[in-house]
Amino acid sequence: MSDSEPSDPLHDIAEIPPLGGVFGRLVSGLDRLFALLASLALLAIAAVVMLQIVARVALPFAPAWTEELSRYLFIYMVALSSGLVLRRNRHVNVELFQHLLGWRSQLIYRALCCLVIGVFAAWMIPYAMKFAQVGAFQTSPTLGVHMHYIFFSTVALFGLSTLYAAIGLIEAGVAIARGGSTPTGEAP
Repeated sequence: MSDSEPSDPLHDIAEIPPLGGVFGRLVSGLDRLFALLASLALLAIAAVVMLQIVARVALPFAPAWTEELSRYLFIYMVALSSGLVLRRNRHVNVELFQHLLGWRSQLIYRALCCLVIGVFAAWMIPYAMKFAQVGAFQTSPTLGVHMHYIFFSTVALFGLSTLYAAIGLIEAGVAIARGGSTPTGEAP
């Protein structure tokens, strides 16, 4: 990046370079799968909300289940995209000092963040599973869906966060060990 180009605050922190080979293709496939599922959930939310709007304006009654379904789709959209957000460093964070670090130190910092997030998410999985079991004998008010399917979204959230934190940790560790050049071609 030249001095005349404006810097993008989302890209000021070192990106963890993805691995190639079979591992890289597998992770890329997982990325595409969860991006597709989250996108489908978003499209379904839009369709359900549009149905609700049209029903309120054009029909004598509006279906009661649309609000509930849109809420459940939103919950799953967030859960399914949680790993991608972590992998692409798009989650909410506070950048106080990272820009002062060198490329390698930024990778170490990102690896530590992945480690902390991964350990926390893995620790939460058993509790999320217990929470999902609470809904085994409950059904949603209007749709009649067993609530353990809805509560299982917490297992998906923490499971995907753990998986993607492990992927980020592996990729950062490999990048640190290789000690190659930064994405801009500079020595670290």
